[in-house]
Amino acid sequence: MKATSFIVSVLALVGIACNAIATPNVTAEKEVQHLLSFVSRSGCTFVRNGANYSASQASEHLASKYDQAKDKLNTSEDFIRYVASTSSMTGKPYLAKCSGKSEITSSVWLTTELARFRKQGK
Repeated sequence: MKATSFIVSVLALVGIACNAIATPNVTAEKEVQHLLSFVSRSGCTFVRNGANYSASQASEHLASKYDQAKDKLNTSEDFIRYVASTSSMTGKPYLAKCSGKSEITSSVWLTTELARFRKQGK
């Protein structure tokens, strides 16, 4: 019985350690929250699977996807790549249409903002 308890304890600790490894660190979490806020206040139209969504709708959608995937992500780049770039249903890229600018993929748009945010923080 002691061996079984020991094995269960070890497996529980391994599970906790694996989950901790896959959880975004404090910096990544701060950056992702910034990106969600950036989308929300951008005033841009977000194109998802051919349909237009407001900036606030886009932010809510991305936040929901992030909450579901958070335990599989390590970095802000993971968030952009796996959550905020393409539809998980169709694989189609998300697009941002901002007033006075050319349509851009959300991947490029958010990567550019992440770089700006990081530069500003230094």
